[in-house]
Amino acid sequence: MKDPDPDVELLARVGNNEPAAVKEMVLRKLPRLLALANRMLGDSDESRDVAQETFIRLWKHAAQWRSGQARFDTWLHRVALNLCHDRLRRRKERPLSSFSTGPDCDPLPELVDEAPTPYEQLEAEAQNEQLTAALASLPERQREALVLQYYQGLSNIEAAALMNITVDALESLLSRARRNLRSFLVDTKDPTVLGRDNR
Repeated sequence: MKDPDPDVELLARVGNNEPAAVKEMVLRKLPRLLALANRMLGDSDESRDVAQETFIRLWKHAAQWRSGQARFDTWLHRVALNLCHDRLRRRKERPLSSFSTGPDCDPLPELVDEAPTPYEQLEAEAQNEQLTAALASLPERQREALVLQYYQGLSNIEAAALMNITVDALESLLSRARRNLRSFLVDTKDPTVLGRDNR
């Protein structure tokens, strides 16, 4: 038996234009949408734009939503990913590594200590910049697979469904992505950035 979609009731309230429901939906979904877009695009301004466009589509379709075909969260992630892909296609000539990796970008959770010393903070920022550059060097589909699994916390089945591929194809993308990340980081002389993925 399928688990019930935890967002259906809230979505129905959003469809009825309840201000409290709209606020709750934003609080519930915005952090993950921003994280997803930021990992895919490497630009916090563009990430905010993608999140805003995603919510606009949510508002337009909330009243017509019919549960059963897909979970709402899967649909929402798919919308955000499609908007990211649109932006990546529009910037074909601009490499992702030229984008800002400064203080406006969200830090990688695995690399930032909650109470870092100044030295640890500088070291974490340098590693974050290296990992951002390494992610930017990956082909789009490999980066998407890593972002969905590691940063969005989706299972292989959920990530594969979002990408419209089989679980085997996802695992293959993840394997190639980890290999490419290791290779990039070894070439930049800091393979320790991969941390737990370096296996």
